[in-house]
Amino acid sequence: MKKAFLILALPITMAYAASSFAGKEEKVQWSQVPPVVQKTIKEHSGGGKIVEIEKETETKDGKPVTVYEATINTPDNRKFEVEVREDGKLVKIDY
Repeated sequence: MKKAFLILALPITMAYAASSFAGKEEKVQWSQVPPVVQKTIKEHSGGGKIVEIEKETETKDGKPVTVYEATINTPDNRKFEVEVREDGKLVKIDY
């Protein structure tokens, strides 16, 4: 009986633990994005249209870190993402 309980409890516990370390992610409106982040996204949008923005907060070294991820459609219908920290620093661009 104890083994059966452990077999069931272990995966549930692991899933809960993993979710508690995962970042909080939410869609946000352009008006909710800090001006310094908006500036960096615009500078790296290449004239494309911003179609979605997500805000993700993670804990790194015991401190919350917020990153904004903008999905951009180019004029030739390709998509790419621009990630920017809340202080306006570019994190990466994924093509």
